Amino acid sequence: MKGHHYPYKPVKKKKNSNLVKQLKKKQSSHQSKKKSKLNKVTQLHSVYQTNSSAKKWRLPTILTLSALIMFILVIPTIIVAPFGSSEQEGTVGAKEVKEESVETASSPFTVEVKRTATETVENIPLEDYIAGVIAAEMPAEFELEALKAQALAARTYTVNHLLHGEKNEEYDVTDTVQHQVYKSDEELLKQWGSEYSKKMNKIKEAVNATKGKILTYKDAPITAAFFSTSNGYTENSEDYWENELPYLRSVKSPWDKDSPKYLNQDTFTTEEVEAALGISLPKDKPAYIEESRTKSGRVKEIGIEGNSFSGREVREKLNLKSSDFKIKQNNGHFVFTTEGYGHGIGMSQYGANFMAKEGKTYEDIVHHYYKDIEISTVNDTAPTLVSK
Repeated sequence: MKGHHYPYKPVKKKKNSNLVKQLKKKQSSHQSKKKSKLNKVTQLHSVYQTNSSAKKWRLPTILTLSALIMFILVIPTIIVAPFGSSEQEGTVGAKEVKEESVETASSPFTVEVKRTATETVENIPLEDYIAGVIAAEMPAEFELEALKAQALAARTYTVNHLLHGEKNEEYDVTDTVQHQVYKSDEELLKQWGSEYSKKMNKIKEAVNATKGKILTYKDAPITAAFFSTSNGYTENSEDYWENELPYLRSVKSPWDKDSPKYLNQDTFTTEEVEAALGISLPKDKPAYIEESRTKSGRVKEIGIEGNSFSGREVREKLNLKSSDFKIKQNNGHFVFTTEGYGHGIGMSQYGANFMAKEGKTYEDIVHHYYKDIEISTVNDTAPTLVSK
């Protein structure tokens, strides 16, 4: 305040009655409020004292209820949490594990395949085509060595057909049993779903391991016939087909009796047999049947009421699983019991798989089912196909 001078004039004080009254009134009001607060505190204290005994009884109840609630809410969480955590971690792990796709080896030429479903022709590299044939013709669950043997047979069949088979201006082969069944990646993905990568990688591994290899007899590709299951023996080619081929000889295949396709039974009415075979049969007595069999035990010739058929004809006309069949007649019905599945010539697929399970290699397998053959290459055997 130094340096500043303010004018000051003393004022005489006068008592003001109104002011005094207001001060007394405020003082009275203040005291009244104070008493009111004291009364409230007293009342609260009284209530607390009154309820304290009740609270002593309520406390254990509250604690018990709290513990019960905690048990209901927390314990299930503890029990469920580990399982939920494990499942979540498993899901994440499954997503993180991505199976790498095996690439098929390079091919020396392409195959023109007629796709019957779309009536189109696809140009498919040889090794990709062989992978699609194996996937369609042999169970992917089979042993790797069996799949390799199948790769050799399928590749040999393809090369032999391209060199010596019937020519078609529009395509080389169909995707049906007329040649070899073939399925594309899209078809196999639809068929196998989440198993596609695992199965296809295994098949491609078999294809790559035998890349460019084929079976030959005297430097020429063989007719590499194969089928599902034998009756214990494979068949000589001339006993089912017309031509005798030196490498397609009857051999033992005892493993096939453990195949799920070894035994089958079909029942037909007399009328169904008559229609299928184009013959007339007696209605009041069993038909007269006589037969002869091949070295492997399959039906070679059969006579039914004077009508003669080959075992192959009966099999194909009645769509039987094998030409090794036995017939029983019962109350106007013919019961055909078959052993084996397929024509029986060449390599038995189930036999190959059982051989592989015993530790045999694909070389062992093909040399067992195809006699006196060699494993050669496409480049050496069919240079004209490679150069086209």
